[in-house]
Amino acid sequence: MRIAVTGATGYIGGRLVPRLLAEGHDVVCLARSPAKLADRPWSDKVEVIKADLIGSADLDTALAGCDIAYYLVHSMGSGSDFDATDRRGAERFIDAAEKAGVKRVVYLGGLGSEDDALSDHLSSRHNVGVVLASRSVPVTEFRAAVVIGSGSVSFEMLRHLTQVLPIMTTPKWVRTRCQPIAIRDVLSFLVAGIAETSSGHRVYEIGGPDVLTYEEMMQGYASVVGLSSRLIIPVPVLSPRLSSLWVGLVTPLPINVARPLVESLRNEVVVKDDSAKVFAIPLLPFEESVRLAVTVADDPRSPTRWTDAEYSPASPMPTDPNWSGGTVYEDVRVLETNASVDHLYATFSRVGGEVGYYGFRWAWRIRGLIDTVVGGVGLRRGRRHPTDLRLGDVVDFWRVSHVIPGHRLELVSEMKMPGDAWLVWEARPTAGGSTLVQSAFFLPRGLLGRLYWFLLMPLHGPIFGRMLRSIASEATSRNDLDRTTEGQV
Repeated sequence: MRIAVTGATGYIGGRLVPRLLAEGHDVVCLARSPAKLADRPWSDKVEVIKADLIGSADLDTALAGCDIAYYLVHSMGSGSDFDATDRRGAERFIDAAEKAGVKRVVYLGGLGSEDDALSDHLSSRHNVGVVLASRSVPVTEFRAAVVIGSGSVSFEMLRHLTQVLPIMTTPKWVRTRCQPIAIRDVLSFLVAGIAETSSGHRVYEIGGPDVLTYEEMMQGYASVVGLSSRLIIPVPVLSPRLSSLWVGLVTPLPINVARPLVESLRNEVVVKDDSAKVFAIPLLPFEESVRLAVTVADDPRSPTRWTDAEYSPASPMPTDPNWSGGTVYEDVRVLETNASVDHLYATFSRVGGEVGYYGFRWAWRIRGLIDTVVGGVGLRRGRRHPTDLRLGDVVDFWRVSHVIPGHRLELVSEMKMPGDAWLVWEARPTAGGSTLVQSAFFLPRGLLGRLYWFLLMPLHGPIFGRMLRSIASEATSRNDLDRTTEGQV
């Protein structure tokens, strides 16, 4: 089919497009800013049309010839009038879809009972569904609660709150029931909605197999990532405004995004109608969904390799906001050298063992001793070979996690520490020699992990700086020696 996708630059849309392409569909992406899709791995496989749902763009032309149209946009975070903005966008879209002869619209909304006093966010999601259903085009509406996947705003709020705070006071909504669902399963429902044959407006409530309170979700997340049980103390005095300010302070989420989410948490969002079972989609349990989301986010190299990796719906993607994927601290240093790429690689690939870490040998020995005392492997393992490295090789208390001979070396730490750490070197050719890029990444685990990073920050400058300069200096010496030898010959 020819399928139009609105919101392709967003969280759900950016993950749906590859699924539709994999099914063999012809995909048209409607975007207000088409340039935002230029660096997507699939951008050359889709047609991108400039379209503004609340502007003056010609939506009729954009939707012409499309069999199915996905409506995956909303204005949460754009201001207090996002409900009115959402209504206007939905009205323009469904009018254009009707004129263009679209056979079905598929929409992802939010769970919540019509009998409850719904939050502004959930009410807006329902209102958009009503607007879309007000024309002759059949509408399949899926309603979901918390979506579990790296980059999902609800999941990122859960992730950051649980990671940072071992003890927290929370509003009473922490005991409100919710039915989270894996992003993989949401996408499966959205793709299955294409085959819907009923006329008119059909609403399907979708959720995972587990019904949990927000407190249980935080404890479940902590268990999956290896954190201690969180001490959660509900109090009746925290208003949604105060709660959103607290979330904005503790997590990277913007307050204007956090507030409507926090307000929505007062509503119970569980599946009351099981008619979605007709799609026969196997559902991931909550903890397995979390495990998938954090596994793909635990490698801080992933943001630089989106275009290289195979598509995974739970993976970080370029369409994700910059606060998604967990907190990663970085120390990145770059130095231009006269050495060749080969000499740079030959130098940094000798790291560890008898060579050491190019400076401050005493500091590395102390770190190895501390690691041994606390039950780690310390520096006792050395290396298999003084110059050759293979994937999986041990280098003292590191292990080779990725290697491109002559170009790049990545080591993942096996030290005892409250988080995960990587050391990465890369040699890039230049006209006059090469560039050495040295990166240290740290993915903290809980509050202790963050304190660990900041306590060691004063040492990063001298240790990592010396390491960078020493590697470059030795590589340059090797380079000069080779040139002298060649000249003598």
